[in-house]
Amino acid sequence: MKYKVVEKGNPSNPAAPKKQYANAVNAGKFTIRDFAKEIAGRSSLTRGDIENVLNNFIDELPTFLKLGLSVKLGEFGTLRLSIVSEGVEADKPFTADSIKGTKVIFTPGVELKDSLKDVRFEENR
Repeated sequence: MKYKVVEKGNPSNPAAPKKQYANAVNAGKFTIRDFAKEIAGRSSLTRGDIENVLNNFIDELPTFLKLGLSVKLGEFGTLRLSIVSEGVEADKPFTADSIKGTKVIFTPGVELKDSLKDVRFEENR
């Protein structure tokens, strides 16, 4: 995996000296069609069959997340919604108007995490 070095300041202390950090370099996109083609090569299903299943999964996923359910996808991991809100003083009532939106949180499964432990890093020059 390629990375580039970037200098970042401390947002909570702008006067502090900046430090260098590694940022992952995006090597491109791998689409549902690409996944379907790869999986089709390892199964009796066609690329179209697999692409259909993946697209239907994506269509249905928000329904369950909006219900407040965690969606466990076997050893792949779990998806859930998190709420983004503004803080309200303790002496004032909290209302739904303080909620700004949601974020999708992905927690990888143990098997997925373990399979990524041997990533090799290379500086992008």
